[in-house]
Amino acid sequence: MKIFSFFKKKLRVGLTYNQLEAWIDSIMQITIPDDVVAFCFNLYEDANKGWSLELVGAGSFDINDTDWACDEVFTSRNTPLTWYDDGEWQDVQMAVTKMLKEYLGKGRYGKVLNERQGLAVGFVDGDLTLL
Repeated sequence: MKIFSFFKKKLRVGLTYNQLEAWIDSIMQITIPDDVVAFCFNLYEDANKGWSLELVGAGSFDINDTDWACDEVFTSRNTPLTWYDDGEWQDVQMAVTKMLKEYLGKGRYGKVLNERQGLAVGFVDGDLTLL
């Protein structure tokens, strides 16, 4: 019976803080356009337990209308952060949000991200959580 439990082992690879930090640092080294007034970290659920994260810089911000994140001035869509995790979407969003908050407190570009009018994370087709 133990052999079957070996094959039932969870895939859970997950995202680490170090991976997230390195990715944000590489994106933020690029000159961000002056007309970016807010940032949004968009999450995507990919096939086969894959997940992606992109950073969008928006030209507007409205706390009462989450469509502000669609006003894209800047995007890292061509260089997303990708990883595998067999968790549910809520668990993935919670873990990414926790790591982003940690980055905002101690990351190299945390202050730059915090200085904009708005900063959020969420699934591209779901609700946003302001950071």
